[in-house]
Amino acid sequence: MTDFPSHDIDSAPDASKPLLENSQKAFGRLPGLHKVMAESPQVLEGYQVLHKLFTETAFDADEMTVVWQAINVEHECHYCVPAHTGIAKRMKVSDEISDALRDETALPTAKLEALRTFTLRMLRGRGNVTDAQMKEFFNAGYGHRAVLDVILGLAQKTMSNYINHVAETPLDEPVKPLAWTRGKTPVTA
Repeated sequence: MTDFPSHDIDSAPDASKPLLENSQKAFGRLPGLHKVMAESPQVLEGYQVLHKLFTETAFDADEMTVVWQAINVEHECHYCVPAHTGIAKRMKVSDEISDALRDETALPTAKLEALRTFTLRMLRGRGNVTDAQMKEFFNAGYGHRAVLDVILGLAQKTMSNYINHVAETPLDEPVKPLAWTRGKTPVTA
């Protein structure tokens, strides 16, 4: 693969410097993904805005984690699965949920499983879901806003997953113990 630049605050384009400073404040370090995104200030800003907006949806920490990790696992993102495992720990999401997402095994509640299933259907169908699939999602307790919020999560994670694939972003030290590779048959949706 082509070597992608990995910027620090000093080497980044001027428009990326304040964005990297925001990352430094938020994480106490510069995540490798943000260092790569800094090559394009618009990409880094877009990602940060999408992340902020997704965390302001009606989803709770467990549900946000389900959406993020369902997408990360489906895309086999070597960087985002461990990163979001660490984020889930900071958000007080149970290891039971994190492990089920990473291992593609059953989630502890039918509602969370319905969210994962719907997210995967949206992803695999490129936004094309049937009326029956929508009704199934609604019957699980979600509404129209949740459909739109899943799409927001898809936009955010598609950016990061694809960038990590092409840039082969190295894992950050804090999440190296959480490294992941797909080990099971993908969840059917």
